[in-house]
Amino acid sequence: MTRETRINIQYFSAIGMLFCGVALSVAGFIVAPVGEISDSVLWFAAQTMIYAGSIFGVGIYINEKFRALADKMDANGPKKNH
Repeated sequence: MTRETRINIQYFSAIGMLFCGVALSVAGFIVAPVGEISDSVLWFAAQTMIYAGSIFGVGIYINEKFRALADKMDANGPKKNH
């Protein structure tokens, strides 16, 4: 599995989890008793947001650190021995 494929799977799973959390929250308002949402639904919605936040946050952090390291290496350039 390539790195790009792994990253795509992470992003799609994070988006899928967010969608499931929102869908379950909406369903919690629709089913009886109407207008009340269960604690378990709130817990699940919070977990989906934590998961998605960790996927997006960690991915962005790591990409930014690698980009900064690559920029620093490019700025220094190759050193010549005389």
